[in-house]
Amino acid sequence: MKGTVGELGEFGLIKELTSRLTTTPAVRLGPGDDAAVVAAPDRRVVASTDVLLEGRHFRRDWSTAYDVGRKAAAQNLADIAAMGAVPTAVLLALVVPAELPATWPVELMDGIRDECQVAGAAVVGGDVVRGETITVSITALGDLRNHEPVTRAGAQPGDVVAVTGWLGWSAAGLAVLSRGFRSPRAFVEAHRRPEPPYHAGPAAASLGATAMTDVSDGLIADLGHIAEASKVRIDLRTAAIDVPTQMSDIGQAVGVDPMQWVLTGGEDHAIVATFPADVKLPARWKVIGEVVNPSALPQVTVDGAPWDRAGGWDHFGDQEGEE
Repeated sequence: MKGTVGELGEFGLIKELTSRLTTTPAVRLGPGDDAAVVAAPDRRVVASTDVLLEGRHFRRDWSTAYDVGRKAAAQNLADIAAMGAVPTAVLLALVVPAELPATWPVELMDGIRDECQVAGAAVVGGDVVRGETITVSITALGDLRNHEPVTRAGAQPGDVVAVTGWLGWSAAGLAVLSRGFRSPRAFVEAHRRPEPPYHAGPAAASLGATAMTDVSDGLIADLGHIAEASKVRIDLRTAAIDVPTQMSDIGQAVGVDPMQWVLTGGEDHAIVATFPADVKLPARWKVIGEVVNPSALPQVTVDGAPWDRAGGWDHFGDQEGEE
């Protein structure tokens, strides 16, 4: 596609974007009307939204538009799965400069569409607006399928803490990109396009998970939300957490303990949950800690002691650079 967004025009852009979409049985009415209609058999709708801002959450010299689309959809769909729900639909609000090549939003939509297909959802509508900075806002919807939502507030002393998915891979990939490299490729791709284990959320709900979240801001930070909501302490065991050899090699090369990435790196969107100790977990779940009674220690400890190194993401904190 040649030309810019401005040359294509608002309605031309919308036509190009919606022409690339697929649908699912849950979509009763898709893009093209004043609003979409999505089936909600459970009669409850799980909803989540996030914003990605160019220069803060992504860089066009590091990620393609397709990468950004996959990532934008993934971080929202993971929130739906982390409630124990099945993703059903996504809405896109997009702000772009008029001089942006028209191929960029089209490839972005391809990425969003493809990530939705992985999760079993579909894009059902949205909006496009002219602005100076590329901004991608996604709203994701999901269905509980007659399960109760798994919140952050149900962890009990005696529960085990288990995780499925990657930990620290995105942070390691960001460290590689920040130093001007593009390999090891697996870690760079993990940063560009996270792969949340969408199936694990509803599966955890069926197994009896007492609390659950996805790892978007860092394992310690996100488990801290569970500990605070549940009024418990969570202790992690580093001996139970695998650190891939390649991640250790990256850490050695850049002077970072890779456990720092595992415990505080975000955006892998792994699913971490607490379960009663007698629940038999499938092999994909790795037990990495336990829930204990609250104490004077911080609400999340590592090997029984406070974690005294910085980490975890705070949008209003002092972090610099992308993400």
